[in-house]
Amino acid sequence: MFSITLLPVKNEKLINIVESLAEEIWNEHYIHIIGENQVKYMLKKFQSSEAVSSQIKEGFLYYLINLNDSYVGYFSIILKEDHLFLSKIYIKFDCRGKGLGKKVFQFLENLAVYNNLMEIILTVNKNNLNSIKSYEKIGYVVTESIVQDIGSGFFMDDYIMNKTLIKKFC
Repeated sequence: MFSITLLPVKNEKLINIVESLAEEIWNEHYIHIIGENQVKYMLKKFQSSEAVSSQIKEGFLYYLINLNDSYVGYFSIILKEDHLFLSKIYIKFDCRGKGLGKKVFQFLENLAVYNNLMEIILTVNKNNLNSIKSYEKIGYVVTESIVQDIGSGFFMDDYIMNKTLIKKFC
């Protein structure tokens, strides 16, 4: 049986764990999608300890995913006026398929509804086909295609996906 917990990232030690996980997961998963140079650039720009600290100060909430007392992934969200935006979700390769994503998305849906936000929006690289399939399987739909210049000659070529939530009354 698996013990899964979601731990809010609130201090420098946990921010450093996020940076370490990002390095491992991105190098394993994204090099074949966006190339090694873009992975290095994006890790430094968006997932370094300094970048994560800055994002937290801007209102992003980071959580570590803990499986049986080991940190195996993380995600980041921000609560907007009319939706919850899932900025990042990354899980180590050997820990996928163990219900971690399901647990995170249940948490996100509960958090959104609790805050009267009836939509979750995320972005996903157009070539990240397994993730796109996973999101579609749990009710997300592609609503837009975007290309964003992130500097130094690099671009993010993404889909925007969303899911409309239904408030459940018991």
